[in-house]
This record gives sequence, C-alpha cells and structure tokens, in this order.
Amino acid sequence: MKRLFNLILACLLIVSLSACGKRTETDSLTDKVSEQDRQAESVETTEQTGQEQSAASETAQTEAETENDMAGGQEQQTQGDGNTMTGDISFNFETKTVLLNSGYEMPIYGIGTYSLTGDTCVESVTAALNSGVRLIDTAYMYHNEESVGEAVRNSGIPREEIFVITKLYPNQFSDPEAAIEEALAKLDIDYIDMMLLHHPGTGDVEAYLAMEKAVADGKIRSLGLSNWYVEELDEFLPQINITPALVQNEIHPYYQENDVIPYIHSLGIVAQGWYPLGGRGYTAELLGNEVISEIAAAHGRSSAQVILRWNLQKGVVVIPGSSNPDHIQENTELFDFELTEEEMGRINALDRGEKHDWY
Repeated sequence: MKRLFNLILACLLIVSLSACGKRTETDSLTDKVSEQDRQAESVETTEQTGQEQSAASETAQTEAETENDMAGGQEQQTQGDGNTMTGDISFNFETKTVLLNSGYEMPIYGIGTYSLTGDTCVESVTAALNSGVRLIDTAYMYHNEESVGEAVRNSGIPREEIFVITKLYPNQFSDPEAAIEEALAKLDIDYIDMMLLHHPGTGDVEAYLAMEKAVADGKIRSLGLSNWYVEELDEFLPQINITPALVQNEIHPYYQENDVIPYIHSLGIVAQGWYPLGGRGYTAELLGNEVISEIAAAHGRSSAQVILRWNLQKGVVVIPGSSNPDHIQENTELFDFELTEEEMGRINALDRGEKHDWY
C-alpha cells in the first residue's frame, strides 16, 4: 500500500514538473515574441520619428528659403523705393526719351533758359513747346521760373507731357524748405519734375535731404546735381539716401568730360550737358570748327545739329539755349541722321579740356 502511494506521488510530481516546464517554455516564447514586438515597434517608431524629422527639416528649409526669397524681394523693393538701384540708361531714339532711376521718363533734348528773362523767356519756351520740345531747364539764379511756368501753363499741353527742371543755388541751402516752396510758387505748375543743386556749397547735403523730403511729399518727382564731378560725387553720395537721377555739367567738343561721363553712367545716373554749343562768347568759334563743319556738310546739316547729335550718341542729354525760333526748331531736328564711328572719333579728338565757365 505504501509502495502504491509512493508511486502515485512520484507520478504526480513528474506531471507537475512537466507542466511547469511547459509554462516556462511558453513564458519564454511569449517573452521572445514580446521582445520582437517591442523591437519592431521601436524600429517603426524610430523610422517614423526620422521621417517626421526629415519632413520637419524639409518644411523648415522650405520656409527659410521662402523667407529669404521674400526678404530678397523686399530688399529689392526697398532699394527701388529708396531709389538706389542702378539700371539701363540707354537712350530710346524712337521715343526720344531716357528712363531715369526714379522711374520717370525724361526727354533727351530740350531747351536751356539761361539768360532768357521776361517776355523773351515766355516766347522762347513757347516756341520750343510748339516745336515739340518737352524738356525745359531753368533755375532760381536764372530769375525766370515765373516766365517758364507761364509758358507751360498757357501752352495747352497736358502738364504730364512736359518735364521741367529747376535748381537751388548755394545761397538757398541754409533754408532749403523755404527755397523749395518758393520754386513751387514761382513755377505754379503743380509739381517740379526734377530739382537739382546748382553746384556744391556749404549745406549742400542738408539741402539735398530736404529735397528728398519734398519727393516723399509729392512736390518733386526726381532729384539731381549740377556741376558735380568724380571727387565731388564720391564724397557726396554716401551722405544721401536717394541716388541722383541726373548730373548736369558743362559738356561740349572742347570740354568733353570723357572720364566723368562713364563714371556717372556706371552709377545708373543720366548725364546732361549745359553749354553744348560752347556757351556765350565761344559758340561762333565752335560752330566754325573745320572738322565739325566738314562733317556737317557731309550730312547736309548745320554744325549745331552735328554737335548736338554727337552729344546724344555719347549718351548726353542736350539743352541748348536760344531765343531764335528758327534755331530752336533746328535744334530739335536730330533724329533722322547718324554720325559714323569715324566722325565721332574726329570730334572726340577735338577735346582741349577747355572749360568756358567757372562752375
């Protein structure tokens, strides 16, 4: 009996141990599966995190590039608003205009009114306008702004088709705001197309900054300088905000400024020449120059027309002055002939560095 009991007990022990072993094996397998699942989840999570990070990185990069593009566009716009951009200043000989860096178009030929006063000035500007001229140059020191304004107002030509330039003289630099208002009142043509500083002087930077304010206020559209050369420009330009649209200097075959004009152009600034025919006391000699007379004869033109055409082909806007209606008309007939390179070279060789005024 006792042996039977021991046998039964041994069998029960064997069964119990077997079951325990199966549970341990099952638990081990379960643990292995769980570990594999955890590893798989870990890999999936890592891949998902990497994809999310990659996507986030790409998004951030795209946003950064977009911001940079926008910033670049804003910077260009700011430069445009600040009028500091340079651009193509080539003359359009079909429209007879040049696009200024201020965004306005200006005729490339006109009339200068130095020494024209009173009724003579009114009549001369009127004759010019009747001949198709749309660019008029005046100045405070010419004492004829009122006469120029009268001719413009009485012309019957839409105001926006006429481009009027005037200038502040150094004796006005100490109170430029009042000087600007005086010019507006004398001209009485709603706004001034371009205002220049007549030549360097004490307070010129402050006067120019006042003109910049007048541009912002809509009183002036474009700004410029007169009688500024390379050294003067190098010193002046860093002190202002709006790049001049034009520099007006003495330019004619005896004083050609062949070092100054390319420099002005390189800044995106238009060059304009006063005294294009040599100036008072020198015109007859220049018009009678043998080289110029020969070229004029070859084209069936006057010496004045050849000189003015030479300026235009050099990229210089011309504003010859005259009170003679026939000469005023003659000075507009510059676009149906062209000087050859050889002819341009012959006139270029006439340069004497001979300045005919003290500016």
